[in-house]
Amino acid sequence: MFSQLSKREIQALSAIRQHLVNYSKMPSVRELMRKLKYKSPRSASVIIKDLEEKGILTKKNDGSLYLNEFELSVDYGTREQTIKVPLLGEVSCGLPIFAEENIEAEVPVSIKLLKKGFRYFLLRAKGDSMNKAGINDGDLVLIRQQQHAENGDQVVALIDDEATIKEYHHNGSLIVLKPRSDNKKYQPIILSNEFRIQGVVETVISI
Repeated sequence: MFSQLSKREIQALSAIRQHLVNYSKMPSVRELMRKLKYKSPRSASVIIKDLEEKGILTKKNDGSLYLNEFELSVDYGTREQTIKVPLLGEVSCGLPIFAEENIEAEVPVSIKLLKKGFRYFLLRAKGDSMNKAGINDGDLVLIRQQQHAENGDQVVALIDDEATIKEYHHNGSLIVLKPRSDNKKYQPIILSNEFRIQGVVETVISI
């Protein structure tokens, strides 16, 4: 597939991949224009159209773009079997975090990192509220999709339509989501049972 791309298209694809790694979302036309140092957004639009025609990019129903093949540079050792795991962009209010419309790309992940019988997705960590647990700003976090958790699990919780990663503790009728940070501004979040777990952290991939 990639042997059919021109030098300019390969440069654009590289810029798109890097933007996905850094921001977990596709670049806009103007962002791509700036990355490639074009003088006009039309040049970036033409490149995007060319990549669509060659099957690298796909336009979704909402008009956003999806990268059909996305290779993440993670060293898994010698040849290993992989499964493509969706990398999610920003979450729209009211939508499940793993909704199809939030998928920005699919990342090949070694099957050795995955448990059988579960679905997985990747999120990019923001902030330093879990840095003492090894989750730092900018890391990719591999999430095992499930709606329950055990005490001490690191979970993705949906609170008021906003996702957060915290350590889960269940004490009777109360749920406590604890930060694990050397930044003292973060405090535990105390909730009733009426909140949603989106998944449990399987592993962290530092890029």
